[in-house]
Amino acid sequence: MLSKVLIANRGEIALRILRACRELGIKVVAVHSTADRDLKHVRLADESVCIGPPPAASSYLNIPAIISAAEVTDSVAIHPGYGFLSENADFAEQVEKSGFIFIGPRPETIRLMGDKVSAIATMKKAGIPCVPGSDGPLGDDLEQNFRIAKDIGYPVIIKAAGGGGGRGMRVVRSEAALHNAIILTRSEAAAAFGNEQIYMEKFLENPRHIEFQVLADAFGKAIYLGERDCSMQRRHQKIIEEAPAPGISKNLRHKIGERCAEACREIGYRSAGTFEFLYENHEFYFIEMNTRIQVEHPVTELTTGLDLVREQLLIAAGESLSYQQSDIHIQGHAVECRINAENPETFLPSPGTITRYHAPGGPGVRVDTHIYSGYPVPPYYDSMIGKVITYSDTRKSAIARMKMALEEMIIDGIKTNIPLHQSLLTDANFLAGGTNIHYLEKKLGVS
Repeated sequence: MLSKVLIANRGEIALRILRACRELGIKVVAVHSTADRDLKHVRLADESVCIGPPPAASSYLNIPAIISAAEVTDSVAIHPGYGFLSENADFAEQVEKSGFIFIGPRPETIRLMGDKVSAIATMKKAGIPCVPGSDGPLGDDLEQNFRIAKDIGYPVIIKAAGGGGGRGMRVVRSEAALHNAIILTRSEAAAAFGNEQIYMEKFLENPRHIEFQVLADAFGKAIYLGERDCSMQRRHQKIIEEAPAPGISKNLRHKIGERCAEACREIGYRSAGTFEFLYENHEFYFIEMNTRIQVEHPVTELTTGLDLVREQLLIAAGESLSYQQSDIHIQGHAVECRINAENPETFLPSPGTITRYHAPGGPGVRVDTHIYSGYPVPPYYDSMIGKVITYSDTRKSAIARMKMALEEMIIDGIKTNIPLHQSLLTDANFLAGGTNIHYLEKKLGVS
């Protein structure tokens, strides 16, 4: 077993990783910026190291500082969590070259899946259904690009090959707008991701966002853990997630899940990962693979009974998967609401000191958060301050428990998006299940 793990992250996911390490008897090193010295996981860790000032570029994205912290504390492995450096292949490579274990996929796998063009090509070879597209990066030949778009059929979407988080995308509905969209997206891709490669896909008008969770070890064994519906989004950022996805049959789950597991075996994938799909007219279309633990992993944990972070640690320690596919049974239903420190109407961040905090409880209620009364929410990082997850035997009951949990939850001193969640939990279309990825923005009147 790993003797000491450095957590290269902050907030709720850092605390989540610490708890999994504690359960396995692993010592923990917390790294933190000067703004985060009072984070809960920093106080609970066996050791802590300050790695820089508040801006992420000077601390949580500072690769030399993180590796130096691992060296001075005699850590044996580094867990990147999600966000920050979690899908940075160069970071994973430097971690391994420095003699540490990277708790995640191999650097070459992260690099392969991080480039959307190569990822799609790889998935097609593995038999994963993909969105009709350019089958490679777009060149500078205007007439050829026009032909590709015409063959695909408008509307199309131009995407950055190295993009993510909803950035580097433009929808094009006519030939007249295509050339300018290509120029703008290529320029944005180069500036934001250091990679000017772009590609084209068919733009699906009303798809759902459904993703499959996988686990794979270093010995070629891979399993899938069912699917999650993450369609309730604003500006490509997920707000509510649930598992299993409403309306997906066991047969379809098995068909797509098996293909995902087989793709993992073909590319030599290791650790936890997520295949993200658009789903429209009863068809799945691969869009990308996330090579890390996901924010929404708790809904999968509750419906399968597995601890995904624990499994990541065991895989990194060189152990083989202790589960067969036949051991995985999807039971009940789970819903997750992301709690953000932001104005629920304008969505502007709301940093400040939490003057009073009370967590909800009761049967089937889980709260993953690092906040406490007196905690100062800093303005430097993502606005998510926690997650409320509810579980029950039916979707209706899980939603009812979420309503009660949000009524019980008290966060004073700052604004949060809890009122938005409460509104969505009474929305007739959400309650019916199967809303598409554009539903929330249309409901909010956002173009």
